Amino acid sequence: MNVETSKPVIEVKDLRRKFRRKLAIDGLTLSVPPGCVFGLVGENGAGKTTLINHLLGSYIPQAGSVRVLGLDPTQHPVDTLSRIGYMSEDRVMPSWMTVGELVKFTNVFYPKWDPKFAEELLDMFSLDPGAKVKTLSRGERAKAELLTALAHRPELLILDEPSSGLDVIVRHDILKAIVRDVAGEGRTVFFSSHLLDEVERVSDYVAIMVKGKVILADTLDNIRDGHRRMTIRYSSPKEKAPSIAGALSCTGSGPLWTVICNGQCDAVRAEIEQQDGSVVDEQTPSLEEVFVARTQSEPKQA
Repeated sequence: MNVETSKPVIEVKDLRRKFRRKLAIDGLTLSVPPGCVFGLVGENGAGKTTLINHLLGSYIPQAGSVRVLGLDPTQHPVDTLSRIGYMSEDRVMPSWMTVGELVKFTNVFYPKWDPKFAEELLDMFSLDPGAKVKTLSRGERAKAELLTALAHRPELLILDEPSSGLDVIVRHDILKAIVRDVAGEGRTVFFSSHLLDEVERVSDYVAIMVKGKVILADTLDNIRDGHRRMTIRYSSPKEKAPSIAGALSCTGSGPLWTVICNGQCDAVRAEIEQQDGSVVDEQTPSLEEVFVARTQSEPKQA
């Protein structure tokens, strides 16, 4: 997907947020270019939802700055939110409304609401306009919320764990809507998810959060190409994981071990040979493998 070189859609600089004694966001800096699908990944408690709340203007930065579509969302909430579509993990909607009433109610808040597109989404998601929100399944509620987030064709779509608790078919429908109807039109999608395979399937850019910080942010291609997975065979079994300088992680048992390394592959190979080992296989790792290796290695680097 081509991404224009222009001002970032999201720009966060040195953001800090503390809740009593817990530091939820710790000097976070992040830039999201326009026209891309940007995936944010991290363990529970990493600070993903707290960051999203800052993007929506729900929190005022205690330090640092947040700009969304060039605006401070806390100073210009109407101008910012009218250009954003948002889908939360909680799926909070008026349970007493019908789906049709929900659509009409949401329409009022967005001058650029597209009624024809809303009808298309109703049909695509197989939603009954007469059905009460309280009677919808979890998957149907997710589709209804996504419809209200998409129908005004936002410049920026923010999704907080959009696939949480959904079955495979519903997740597929949501991903298809993201790729076809938002990113396909050159608009920007920013979403957090713990499902690494989904992030890898649709994202152009990925950021990894650990303990309130972004420890890695780049294009998905650069992240995967910048890491290597090596399978090692040693001449004699190892009782514990060998210590290899430059390796982010090392797992296995006996004579066979697997390491994930980043940017120091030649040094890693040389050290493996010095330890009477040989690299029997070398491949590009998955995003999940990179995430696990980076997450596990971060406390050691701190």
